[in-house]
Amino acid sequence: MMDRRRLLMTAALGGAFATSGAARALAQAAAPAAGPTSAQFLALLDKIAQEMILSDPETLTALGMDRGPMAGARFKLSDRSQAKIDADKAQFKASMSDLKAIDKSQLTATEQTYYDSLEFFGDTLMKGDGFPYGGGMYPSPYTVSQLGGAYQQIPDFLDSQHRIESAEDADAYLSRLSDFAKGLDHERARMQADFAAGAVPPDFVIDRTLTQMGAITGTAVADSVMSQSLARRTAEKNIPGDWAARAQAILTAEVYPAIQRQADALKAVRPGATHDGGVWRLPQGEDYYRFGLQYYTTSSMTPDEVHQMGLEQVAEISARADAVLKAQGLTQGTVGERIAALGKDPRFVYPNTDEAKEELLKALNEQMVAVQARMPEYFGRLPKSPCDIRRVPKAIEAGAPGGYYQSPALDGSRPGAYYINLRDTAEWPKWTLPTLTYHEAVPGHHFQIALQQEQPDTPLLMKVMGFSAYSEGWGLYSEQLADEIGLYENDPFGQVGYLQSLMFRAARLVVDSGLHHKRWSREQGIRYMVDTLGDQESSIATEVERYCVWPGQASSYKVGHTTWVRLREDAKKRLGDRFDIKGFHDTGLNLGGVPLTVLERTMNAWTPA
Repeated sequence: MMDRRRLLMTAALGGAFATSGAARALAQAAAPAAGPTSAQFLALLDKIAQEMILSDPETLTALGMDRGPMAGARFKLSDRSQAKIDADKAQFKASMSDLKAIDKSQLTATEQTYYDSLEFFGDTLMKGDGFPYGGGMYPSPYTVSQLGGAYQQIPDFLDSQHRIESAEDADAYLSRLSDFAKGLDHERARMQADFAAGAVPPDFVIDRTLTQMGAITGTAVADSVMSQSLARRTAEKNIPGDWAARAQAILTAEVYPAIQRQADALKAVRPGATHDGGVWRLPQGEDYYRFGLQYYTTSSMTPDEVHQMGLEQVAEISARADAVLKAQGLTQGTVGERIAALGKDPRFVYPNTDEAKEELLKALNEQMVAVQARMPEYFGRLPKSPCDIRRVPKAIEAGAPGGYYQSPALDGSRPGAYYINLRDTAEWPKWTLPTLTYHEAVPGHHFQIALQQEQPDTPLLMKVMGFSAYSEGWGLYSEQLADEIGLYENDPFGQVGYLQSLMFRAARLVVDSGLHHKRWSREQGIRYMVDTLGDQESSIATEVERYCVWPGQASSYKVGHTTWVRLREDAKKRLGDRFDIKGFHDTGLNLGGVPLTVLERTMNAWTPA
């Protein structure tokens, strides 16, 4: 999956379009010479860019744009106050009215793609304004959860994305650390407004969130990643100063108390929290789920259609896995039971030690190098940016997903990275790991996102804008491509891992719609996935709890994958011997992040009947 920062950037119109005169020039130079309507449209994109980026210093850092004229952004974090959110929404609503006033037919074909993507995003997002809770920039009814909130995002952001090259950068780090406390209090006010509107998280979400908060505040400030990161990196750069002590003082006086205030607010509502995880129990909850589905899947599928698709695909993929398992002599029990037994086979389980976890990371890097060598056969464009493989930070691994991708900086100062959650190596049998690499890195999220950011002659809007169904669908398509080009040819157990991954995403359709539409319990969702997939219950529990706080997002994967595969097969039928796999991949990825409707229209135009 994409990392939370990428998700937030996507939700905030891709997070960044243009940030300076040079960036504006890049966006404008990318556009062909056109008439006044094109000029009006590009000026609107530039206006939106200025409004969004100049108020989002974290995105500037994430994209490597917090230098030069925008260097002041390094001293701040994003404003998390309700007043700022309301102001941003008002600006965006006005911009969408300006967009609607533009005659799309007078734009170039490429500009029409941009227009349609922005219009879909805006129309869908503004539906969220009708709900009395979840007022952020993407569908989640809870401001703070085990997956969302500054407490969960900022420590790793400061460690992995805030650059330290000078004493001024270190001072900026300390300024941001102090700003962290302010953001936590702003979130607490919004969180309590959600509570008053009837959106109290389920008890298990509160418990998981409190556990993660406790892991932060229960760590001595001298041992905190937030103080150690600053101390380590200033030492590496030979920057004199007592940076660790200054960071520890801010943590003690400001940050830890602010996290504790959030924890106390959650504890105050915990006695009355329900155990039901679906949003159906919230005011306008059924409508909220439909909003989430439309936003994340960029489709008009109904909850019942999503549920049925999941059941059908689970059955089909399970039959394929059954055949592979039987070929390896594994014939007893259900597919899930046999996969579960395979997952406990000592041959495939790394010891749960730091040394073994380093060995696991080394194996992942070797797999990435091997698949990278095959990619020139299937892609005309390859990313320039490298991709690192890292552990999910220990402080958040209890509630974090199994793996996620973090995009590179636009200026090349930071590579792409995919994170794997190593809280328990039993959750990662060796035969599951190649598929994770193909999804998160090569040719999955890293290819799609790095190529999007490196696309020449493209406005910055389309370099960073994204939609979950497009991106996560590509990630699953990448897993399938790896199988099709023979990467599991001599690895039948790896193919079991691939089929389990597909089945896992199909099961998500069932459980996501089950929780939020059919009123399944958390335990019912967990049991269905454990029985179907044979996964560890601990990893499945965090997955199901994730679906509870991001309604609809889990369905974007398989809806997107199904669309990518269907479009490729349609293209093969139309073109026959003229079909070129490189052309298909390059055409689809050159679009950048778009709704599935835009992807479909583009690919159909590439393969006219």
